[in-house]
Amino acid sequence: MERIVASHDERHPVPRARTDLLPARNQPANLADLLERVLDKGIVIAGDISISVGEVELLTIKVRLLVASIDKAQEIGIDWWRSDPALSSQARRNQLVDENRQLKERLDRLEGHLAALAARSGRDEH
Repeated sequence: MERIVASHDERHPVPRARTDLLPARNQPANLADLLERVLDKGIVIAGDISISVGEVELLTIKVRLLVASIDKAQEIGIDWWRSDPALSSQARRNQLVDENRQLKERLDRLEGHLAALAARSGRDEH
């Protein structure tokens, strides 16, 4: 087993674990307090899962998980739920409006082609 030895060097300080997420020593930790702190600060969990046979990599799954309150997520620029039609009625309406516009444009093009064909066949009959 490898042994890790840490030394103190003023030029390269050793990073310390964040203690602001932990309860004070004289206070009991309860789930509600811990959850409130995690949602307030946010927490990121990241990892990669790789499946290989010999030297051949078959599958890699990258896992990135952010746990935070909606306010904290918006503060750091994350608001994908606003544009997801499955989660937002406004996004669903926007999707339907866009789909309706595309269908109207397609119908206009088809009617134009049909009118051109009708005009051409009318000239051919004379």
